[in-house]
Amino acid sequence: MRWSATALLVFALVGCSGGGEVPLPAPQTPAAFPPPATRTLAPDKAKALQEALDQIVEFPDSPSGSRGATAAVVTDHWTWSGAVGTDSRGTPLRPDTSMAVASITKTFIAAEVMLLAGKGELNLELPIARYVPHRLTANDATVRQHLSMTAALPDYQPADFARMDRAAAAAPGKHWTLAQSLDFADGHLGEPGRAYSYSNPSYVLLGMLIEKLTGQPLATALRRDLATPAGLQHAAFQDGEKPQPPAAVDNDQACGAPDGYLPCRAFASLAAAPGGLAADAPTVARWGYQLYGGRVIPADLVNQMTDGDGQYGLGTMLFTQQFGLGQAFGHRGDMPDHTSLLIVIPAKRLSIALLLANGGRSIDRRMTDLTNAVAPLLS
Repeated sequence: MRWSATALLVFALVGCSGGGEVPLPAPQTPAAFPPPATRTLAPDKAKALQEALDQIVEFPDSPSGSRGATAAVVTDHWTWSGAVGTDSRGTPLRPDTSMAVASITKTFIAAEVMLLAGKGELNLELPIARYVPHRLTANDATVRQHLSMTAALPDYQPADFARMDRAAAAAPGKHWTLAQSLDFADGHLGEPGRAYSYSNPSYVLLGMLIEKLTGQPLATALRRDLATPAGLQHAAFQDGEKPQPPAAVDNDQACGAPDGYLPCRAFASLAAAPGGLAADAPTVARWGYQLYGGRVIPADLVNQMTDGDGQYGLGTMLFTQQFGLGQAFGHRGDMPDHTSLLIVIPAKRLSIALLLANGGRSIDRRMTDLTNAVAPLLS
């Protein structure tokens, strides 16, 4: 999700007759991954992974460099995590340092919606307006179209972000509801279903859908249905939850003094559904393994999330062969002080999370360095 310069830059994505809801049909179901490993990678083998991480801080001002980075790898045989450098305030990073992981949050939103659909509580092929009446649902785009970002709902525009900046700077500690965050979205609706176009407002509407159907605040529903079953110990769905220490402190002048949120409560709540998650690299990597490995929602629902021949599935970026080792799924995220990337390569039962302590970085290159270092360790 892109914000203007003084604030957040990027969070940087079965019909039935009579309208009744039924559980989604089950296509051919891929086998779920085995449990994630608990054994850590031997130090002599982990050296190559740490060296790949260390290279990121050698030229911190380069497009793919950073002042600091953390990373984690989860497989069915071993795990690894590492850290290098500092956050924006000069505090040394640890493998368990939380950062704002921005649009990786969308994988949770999509997974929760799919879980509700699989239980028959909603129909992906019905207009989202059936569940969430709103001026931004007036074009009758379906729930599935909002998940796939084909709902023709434009993203926030520069003027929208500027208004968000001013509102947050005026009251950094304010809580904004999901509906209130949509007051800043002034784009004109188009005809849904024609083309992919990245849209953070679509994911705000999906967050409102989750709250409507579960009767719970978004953070409560995601914690109960996804984070707890997946065993995520160090994730915070802001602003319903605060990041757990240690957490990298942002250097956002509009926020004033740190208040325990990333970067502060106003921005965290404005971004809650499309990009509010704060977590450390091991947690993000474990989430990827559990989600795309079919261990937290049924594998046939995961198969729908990762289906497609374009760049986006349902709350999931499709990376084809971009990082080597096979087809990859996951999501990027971007904030002023954090760039993040989660990839899962099902053919290798491999999940990797990389978090950089700078925003707007070319993180894909650094992820490729990591996959190249991981490849010899997967025999």
